[in-house]
Amino acid sequence: MSVIDTHTHVISPDTGQYPVAPVGGRQSTWSQHHPVDIAGLVEGLDDAGIAKAVVVQASTVYGHDNRYVVEAVRTHPDRFVGVYSLDAMAPDAVERIRHWQGQGLSGFRLFTTGTTMPGQADWLGHEDSFPAWSYAEEHGIPVCLQMTVRGLPALRDLLRRFPGVRVLLDHCARPDLSDGRPYRRSQELFTMAEFPGVHLKLTHRALAASATGASTTADFLADLVAAYGAERIAWGSNFPAAEGTPRSILAEAREQTVSLPEADLAMIFGGTAAAFYPALATTGGSDD
Repeated sequence: MSVIDTHTHVISPDTGQYPVAPVGGRQSTWSQHHPVDIAGLVEGLDDAGIAKAVVVQASTVYGHDNRYVVEAVRTHPDRFVGVYSLDAMAPDAVERIRHWQGQGLSGFRLFTTGTTMPGQADWLGHEDSFPAWSYAEEHGIPVCLQMTVRGLPALRDLLRRFPGVRVLLDHCARPDLSDGRPYRRSQELFTMAEFPGVHLKLTHRALAASATGASTTADFLADLVAAYGAERIAWGSNFPAAEGTPRSILAEAREQTVSLPEADLAMIFGGTAAAFYPALATTGGSDD
């Protein structure tokens, strides 16, 4: 089975060509302490036996300057597709979408929360962002969302207006699962499954949350698959933001998801990503 990692980042050592300009004004700690460049990411993926990967713009390093992601995709078109960061509120948002899509990237990311921007930004769902959402819907451009469950009502309103948009929620929208079944504190995560375009990115953050308090990972995964189906859940390592190597992160994820049937695992660790980002189907790469 070919493994696809839907959530990796790259950081260039050349701060002259690629200056730091993080969203929120503060660079993430992980990118300062253990940055990994394009060659380092390829080396890590090879070591882990990961065939292909989505390189997601490191918004807390470069903001909306996505040139290093472009370089990654152009250097390794057989391994990578790229996701660019976008200011959806900007008057020229649609122009920027056209630009970065024209540079060979495969979808945009909206950054509404994170380690350097705690909480949930209130601009998600603002009418000034409608042109970007409309363009994404019209042209079949997938949207990656860094958000919390507190932003899901705004996303619900957006998807009522733009029902054809496919979205992928980083870290499963960072749910609080500590109350255990039926997960009332994050019930909105499960009810969002009614929108067929909503997909979930299963990362170390979501898996760690699933093992806190009264929750068990097996329960959470069973309920998540029951709500969404494995065909709308995709694994991502979050390397190098996550501690460890692609090999160790993948091995841990394999152990944590052992309760699921093999057919579901095949989708989560590769099939869903290939369907969500069709450009992955045209790249090369070796099987795991």
